[in-house]
This record gives sequence, C-alpha cells and structure tokens, in this order.
Amino acid sequence: MTLTLKTAAIGSVLILAGCGTTVTERAATGGLAGAAIGGAVDSSWTGALVGGAAGAALGAATAPRHNNVNRRQYYDERVGRYYFYDSGARRYYWEDGSPRY
Repeated sequence: MTLTLKTAAIGSVLILAGCGTTVTERAATGGLAGAAIGGAVDSSWTGALVGGAAGAALGAATAPRHNNVNRRQYYDERVGRYYFYDSGARRYYWEDGSPRY
C-alpha cells in the first residue's frame, strides 16, 4: 500500500479518535475506526486487531473539549437573572443558554 494511503488512514484514526465526550466513547470510536482502517490496510485479522488497539489507546488518551467550564457568571439586578460571556462566540448568554440581547 502506498505511503499516501497509509498516512490518510492514520490521519482518519486520529480524527475519529476525537469523537465523543467521555473517555469510553472516545476509546470506542477510536477502536472501531482503527480496526476498520487496520483491516483495510493489512487485509487480515491481525491488521484489524492492531489498528483497533491503537485506535482505542489514542481515543482514551486524548482529552475531550470542555466548553464554558467554570465560566464566570454575572448578575443582572434589573431583571434578576445571571448571565455569562462566551468568548468563542463573542456574545452574552443567560444562564439557561438563551442569548442575552
């Protein structure tokens, strides 16, 4: 198999290993993707087993993204509600997630 195809397969495993929010989900998606790509590259059970193990290890080792964890909330005395600023969206939101206009 050519080097370009192997590189694309490894890249696909890395991308799919990032799917999921928990360690278990990430290990499962990484393992399934690794097994599929390993089996396709090597055309044997050995390739699928090695690819699945490598994908599961990569999926479990990667850290999930946490959005707005420990975000600072502010209190609007006029309406009696809390709001926060999302720096990614550059907008203000009420604590329930609805936009603050």
